[in-house]
Amino acid sequence: MEREGAGWIMFAWIMLIVAGTFAIIDGIVAIANSSFFTEYGAKYVYTNLSTWGWFQLILGIVAVAAAFNVVRGGEWGRWFGIIVASIQLLMQIFWIPIVPFWALTIIVLDMLVIYGLAVYGGRQNA
Repeated sequence: MEREGAGWIMFAWIMLIVAGTFAIIDGIVAIANSSFFTEYGAKYVYTNLSTWGWFQLILGIVAVAAAFNVVRGGEWGRWFGIIVASIQLLMQIFWIPIVPFWALTIIVLDMLVIYGLAVYGGRQNA
C-alpha cells in the first residue's frame, strides 16, 4: 500500500534538486561573470555580486543535500527540507526586481515544497 502523500514527497524531492541545481548555476554565473546579472539591473539591488554568488552556490549545494535527506524520510529530512526551502524562498524575494517571473515561480514552488513536507513529510506509522 502506498504511503499517503507520497506524491507530495516526490514533488518536494524533485523541486529541491531542481531549485538547488539552478541556485548552483546562478551562483557560478554570479561569481564568474557578475556583469551578466548587472545587465539585468542587479547593480541597483546588490553591491557585490560575487558574495551573493557564493551564497547562492552554497544554498544550492545544501538544497541538493536536503533533497536526498527528504527522500530517505524521517523527521530530520523533513525539517531540513523545510528550512532550506524557506531560505530559498526568502533569497528569491531579492531576485524579484531583476527576474520577476522566475523569482515568483520559484517562490510558489518553494511554498508547495514547504506545504508537502509540513503535511506529509517525516516517517509515518503504518
